[in-house]
Amino acid sequence: MEWSREEVEAIVADYLQMLTMELAGQNFNKTEHRRRLQTKLNGRSDGSIEFKHGNLSAAMIDLGFPYIRGYKPRANYQALLGLVAEQQVSGETTLDQVALAAVQQPAVVPIQTDFARVKSDAPIKQHRARESEPAQLFRAVKRDYLEREARNMSLGLAGEEFVALFEHWRLIELGQQRLADKVEHVSQTKGDGLGYDVLSYDSDGKERFIEVKTTTFGRDTPFFVSRSELALSHGAKNQFHLYRLFEFRNAPRLFDVPGSLDQHCVLEPVSYRASFG
Repeated sequence: MEWSREEVEAIVADYLQMLTMELAGQNFNKTEHRRRLQTKLNGRSDGSIEFKHGNLSAAMIDLGFPYIRGYKPRANYQALLGLVAEQQVSGETTLDQVALAAVQQPAVVPIQTDFARVKSDAPIKQHRARESEPAQLFRAVKRDYLEREARNMSLGLAGEEFVALFEHWRLIELGQQRLADKVEHVSQTKGDGLGYDVLSYDSDGKERFIEVKTTTFGRDTPFFVSRSELALSHGAKNQFHLYRLFEFRNAPRLFDVPGSLDQHCVLEPVSYRASFG
């Protein structure tokens, strides 16, 4: 049964409250929130509510927001859900403040004692179809928090340093001390225009070009790639690796996207350079 507008408004309001608390570093009980929410819904099951939370996570990403940890984004969501989410976030000044603070906060390299627990599986590329939304390209979002986080130089640098340490550990685990000692943080030693950040090696000595993308948020958070990074992933697809670090401030994890980026990710153009000749 399709969710009514009243139900959608109730679950969006509750989700935004939990997201605000999470970004502010405050504890909350998801089960208790779900129980209170059920009194406002038409007999929806726990599973139905959890699924809708996943839809909301996808909608928040489309609005440029992070999503609640543990509510895996589920695309193909109800058009009404996206509309109500857009309407409600526009009036949430506290959410705006805590989200902005979260993405701009400086970061340091965490102390990692067990690199064996860092590696994660990458998300699977999925194509989605949603209900038609004529104004999809013109959402009235005040800030794209995910893009702002991508410009957080302190977070990006900390992520690159973490990956350099991870690669040193990985090669030592493979019995390649000599190669481990050659791992280089090239974005710092040679500059930031190479299309990758860390030079590492495979066990056979072949060079591995690693581009690092770091987020404080969940595994499915979108990231941004430059033209040079995309070109390198095509031209050096047997050597290029994108390492996606996620939940960096909490307990850093990473997954590896090797080769051409468009083989693994849905790429969407988000800006154009305008000139007069």
